[in-house]
Amino acid sequence: MSDLSPADTAKNAAAIAAVRLVEDGMRLGLGTGSTAAFMVRRLAERAAEEGLSLRCAATSQATADLAEAHGLKIETLDEIGWLDLTLDGADEVDPDLNLIKGGGGALLREKIVAKASDRMVVMADGNKVVETLGAFHLPVEVIGFGWQITRELIQRVLDSSELDHRPILLRQRNEAPYRTDEGNLILDLALEEIHDPERLSAALNAIPGVVENGLFLHICDLAIIGRPDGSVAELTAEGMEEDEA
Repeated sequence: MSDLSPADTAKNAAAIAAVRLVEDGMRLGLGTGSTAAFMVRRLAERAAEEGLSLRCAATSQATADLAEAHGLKIETLDEIGWLDLTLDGADEVDPDLNLIKGGGGALLREKIVAKASDRMVVMADGNKVVETLGAFHLPVEVIGFGWQITRELIQRVLDSSELDHRPILLRQRNEAPYRTDEGNLILDLALEEIHDPERLSAALNAIPGVVENGLFLHICDLAIIGRPDGSVAELTAEGMEEDEA
């Protein structure tokens, strides 16, 4: 794949390494986003080449459509039950493997699937690794009813958390409010830095109208970091390991 950009080369490298973790007979959660799309394609290739028997649950309709187009069978999470492994991307990863996710708009299903798994492995390029979460806008999924009141309640939480005067943006697509697969809206919080993610996550999820937020705390077990040269490194709770070919 010499025609890939440096960023896509890194994503593809991380996807290849993540797919190596898959074993025959596994029940898998398939994430959403640009890096997860590389993973789905590499997984389908390996499944076809090796005749792997896999049961897969998708975190979005977009992922389900992509997986089925490449020959993977998609079932609902309820049909499969508990999962062995979820492979997904991330918008930010900190040294403790805490994440911001939801740039692809699937944070609710992604968190449900991740929490229904024995293990969650994240794939990312090096630009997604940060010391402190928050530079990427934090997505918050809210129901449409009374969403402006919900936004005001979120603002009050931010004001009480020394995050006052931070923009709260209604996500748009094609000049209309973006709707998730569940029909909800997404508010993107431009926070810059989040110094107490656990407190913020709990406060946001206590607001009526908030369905879920994009802070994935103590859920990820391993992050595979792709590099533009096609190598990867593994980020664990103990730190970054040496690059692998």
